[in-house]
Amino acid sequence: MLPKRWPVLPTLVVALAVAGMVALGLWQLLDRMPRKEAFLAQVAANPSRPPVAFPDIVDDRLLFRQSHGTCAPPVDVKLFGAGAAGYRAIARCAIAGPQPGLTVQLGTTRDPMARPRWNGGVVSGLIAHQPDSRPLLSFDGRPVPLMLVLDRPAAGLAPNRRPSIDSIPNNHLAYAGQWFFFAAVASIIYILAIRHRQR
Repeated sequence: MLPKRWPVLPTLVVALAVAGMVALGLWQLLDRMPRKEAFLAQVAANPSRPPVAFPDIVDDRLLFRQSHGTCAPPVDVKLFGAGAAGYRAIARCAIAGPQPGLTVQLGTTRDPMARPRWNGGVVSGLIAHQPDSRPLLSFDGRPVPLMLVLDRPAAGLAPNRRPSIDSIPNNHLAYAGQWFFFAAVASIIYILAIRHRQR
C-alpha cells in the first residue's frame, strides 16, 4: 500500500509507463530477438543453396542467395558510398519479360567522378539490399528493395565486396536493455521527486 502522501493518479500513470517499458523490453528479448536469430541462421545458409531467378517481389529470405537475371541497357548508373571500398556503381535497368526493373551493383571505384558504362545482358551474383537513403527516424515500414551484386565486376570497375550477414543488424538485446534502463530511470526519478515533495 502506498504512503498517504503519495499522489494516486501520478503514481498510477508512472506505474503504467514503467510497466509498458518493461513489456517492450520483454518483447524485444523474448520475441523479436529469437525471430531475428532464426532469420539470420536461414540467410547464412543461402550462399550454399541452389541459384534462383531474381525475385520480382521483395523477399528477405532470399538475401545472399545466388541469383541470375537478364538486364536490358541501364537507364541510370549512380555511385553510392561504400566506405573503405570507395563507391559502388549501381545500375537500374529493365528486365526481360513482365517483371519490374532489376537493380545491379556493377562493381566499385575510388574515383568519385567515374561514369561507368555498361550495356547490360545476362547477370549473376548474390542478392543483397539496395542502399537505403531513408533516415532511420522516418522509416515508414516499407521493405528495403533488393539488388543483384555481380560476381564479376563490369569493365573498369573493381570487384564487389561479397555481401555478408554482418550487414544485417541484430540489436534486439540492446533494445531490450534500453527499455529496462528507461524503466529503472523513470522509477528512480519518480521516487526521488516524491521524497523531495514529502520533505
